[in-house]
Amino acid sequence: MDDSQLSTVDQVREFLEGTDRVGITIPSKALCYDWVRRTLIRFEYRALGRSQRGVLLRYLFRVSGYSRAQVNRLVRQYRETGAIERRHCTTNGFAPKYTRDDIRLLAELDELHGTLSGPATKKLCERAYHLFGQQEYERLAGISVSHLYNLRSSGPYVRNRRHLEGTRPSTVRIGERRKPRPNGKPGYLRVDTVHQGDLDGKKGVYYVNTVDEVTQSEIVGCVERINEAHLVPLLESLIEQYPFKILGFHSDNGPEFVNGVVAKLLNKLLIEFTKGRPRQTNDNALVESKNGTVIRKQFGYVHIPQKHARRINRYCLEHLNPYLNYHRPCYFPEVYTDSKGKQKKSYPYSSIRTPYDKLKSLPDASSHLKEGLSFHSLDELAHSMSDNLAAKRMNQAREKLFRAISEREPGAA
Repeated sequence: MDDSQLSTVDQVREFLEGTDRVGITIPSKALCYDWVRRTLIRFEYRALGRSQRGVLLRYLFRVSGYSRAQVNRLVRQYRETGAIERRHCTTNGFAPKYTRDDIRLLAELDELHGTLSGPATKKLCERAYHLFGQQEYERLAGISVSHLYNLRSSGPYVRNRRHLEGTRPSTVRIGERRKPRPNGKPGYLRVDTVHQGDLDGKKGVYYVNTVDEVTQSEIVGCVERINEAHLVPLLESLIEQYPFKILGFHSDNGPEFVNGVVAKLLNKLLIEFTKGRPRQTNDNALVESKNGTVIRKQFGYVHIPQKHARRINRYCLEHLNPYLNYHRPCYFPEVYTDSKGKQKKSYPYSSIRTPYDKLKSLPDASSHLKEGLSFHSLDELAHSMSDNLAAKRMNQAREKLFRAISEREPGAA
């Protein structure tokens, strides 16, 4: 190791700035410690000023390869004792309470019983020692449940028995798991997606179906894929098509809706976000029934390639959605309480009406409309054509749509 050409702190500074004056190799820790000590003596570290000490310290950890903290420890030892010596560990550490034989015994116990829970395994160890007199379980009989899990993750346990755990569900803190409470007000949407099937490993289009719980107003859209780039613009378009203010958004627990992007959009629009509850299969029954009576009747089950999503979405915007909301009658339930105090629903003929008529029948209905809209302008749209003419034009547009898809994709639709 030859650094004799560096005799002043200024030359050390030049070395640190890139001047190639020295080549140093330190083969062992003992030689490195000795070189640090001799360097501190040679440059008279105790007599240097603060800035010069900083230059020398940078030189020491640059050449030695030690961290700044380690070099500071060595320099502190030199200043206090005048020497730098390696400190060897003189203790053997803590003696383990549970030996490798105990860990192997635990692995055998788990193998026999199929890896039960921690408390159940602890109980087995206690029974083995106290009830059946198996002395080898003496230490395991007194183990805590938490430390039992520590032993299961230890190296000796894994080498004796590899146990694979299934993926544990993680809590997604987006949306509230409860049933929406519209209290007779429109604007609480039930939302679901419908997939148009696969063909030879290729995905079909996706429909996003939204239904208002009170009025059964329904707006349908279509996208190529369920991702941020396609879903967020579509949701904004669907919400915009409703004539009344949207107050709630309820979906199942699928990741297409329960994610930060959708939550951010709904938060920006001041829309309440709720999601389905466990063991409550009817939470989204309204939109799921519409999936069958509307989506599947309109588009069937045959695969439609994703590239046609924009054409289908335009059909929904121009023909399907106006027909569903202004010309297609729906049943609306009337809730009554029977003699046993149980609430039941009936669907009398007098309650059949279109979603738009249902909206108009609500108390103070005009207060629910979006700013700039009135029932006068909506009446003109609703009465611009008869129900039969609207259905006829919708069917003609659907035939034209399917014909265009079939010409481009034979056998696809």
